[in-house]
Amino acid sequence: MFKHLFKLIWNKKKQNSLLITEMLVSFMVMFVVFSMVVNFYNNYKIPMGFEYKQAWLINVNNPPKFNNIDSSRMYYRNLRNVLMSMPQIVEVSYSSGNTPFTGSMMSTAYTYKGKKYDNVNFYRVDDHYKDAFKMNVLEGRWFGKQDEADAYEPVVINHTLKEKIFGNGDAIGKSLDDYDGKPTKNRIIGVVADLKYHGDFRTTESGLYNRPDSSFYKYVSRIIVKVAPSADAAFEGKLYKTVAGMMKQSSIDIEHFTQKRDNTNKEALTPIIILIILATFLIINVALGLFGVLWYNINKRRGEIGLRRAVGATGGSVSWQIVTESMVLATLSLIIGTFFAAQFPVLNLFDLPAGVYIAAIILSILFIYVLVLLCSLYPGKQAAAVYPAVALHEE
Repeated sequence: MFKHLFKLIWNKKKQNSLLITEMLVSFMVMFVVFSMVVNFYNNYKIPMGFEYKQAWLINVNNPPKFNNIDSSRMYYRNLRNVLMSMPQIVEVSYSSGNTPFTGSMMSTAYTYKGKKYDNVNFYRVDDHYKDAFKMNVLEGRWFGKQDEADAYEPVVINHTLKEKIFGNGDAIGKSLDDYDGKPTKNRIIGVVADLKYHGDFRTTESGLYNRPDSSFYKYVSRIIVKVAPSADAAFEGKLYKTVAGMMKQSSIDIEHFTQKRDNTNKEALTPIIILIILATFLIINVALGLFGVLWYNINKRRGEIGLRRAVGATGGSVSWQIVTESMVLATLSLIIGTFFAAQFPVLNLFDLPAGVYIAAIILSILFIYVLVLLCSLYPGKQAAAVYPAVALHEE
């Protein structure tokens, strides 16, 4: 049976090569689409790592200027006390500009035991940052007043960086050298859960949190405010007037992290939505082309089909032949496509986990088989409906 099918396919190799090429292109397109979809889904399943729904961000443009560091620390301590005195405010924290969902990044490299770790995001945050976002401390502790008298610079790392550097080992009390291997005075005091700073669909990255020194308060431009559920638009206006009244030379803007998260997710999803739309048009064209070619082949092979029916072939066997030929062509194209797709995890292209590519290959294979099956069922049914006498008479 299969030997006969391959002989029929070989006899029409020029025409079938075009079908195989169409299926191959469709497979590679769907492989790219499914790779992105699977990766986004895997990222979406990861917990956010912090609570943002009741958190607001106060952006300060042109912050106040101070003659000395002590004045700046005193100013922002007083500002925090004023804000904390408002009943709708639960927590206030000062942070560097790379807050969640802003798209702002600050990264550097660290060295540990001679091995360099690039693209480590670092954040300057104060003692109240953890409580403002209700971060989950996995090991050790967060910053506190006891760190002010410490001879070492306290740092907290996230789970991803801990796994990269220390694996299952203990990170507490260890120090990281700077990017060129020179010793530093930092010391790891805690490990926190990963925070998805770039939205639900982006990969979590290595992160390191620095407790700010005195000079940090000369350049404060981000104030994170944790508010109670009762905080409404009226309170937001009151908060704006309070901060603007204390920072008369500055431009104040208040944003909600929920809105920033939605905007970040839309930006992440836009490329894949565009790709899915383009892929849909391609698949529709391929499906119509496959359907049309099969229909044309049936009309060209009416004599052959009629002869098979005349010598005793049933309508079901004729229909099955048409469907099987299409599935064999699909299998040939998928063998070629799988070979090329398998190079992505082998070569670690685009730095995605191998499991994402494997899942994308499986989903793409299933998609092509289903597509070809659906496109060949009706032409196969039409072939089964050919009457031997009519077909032979036409010949």
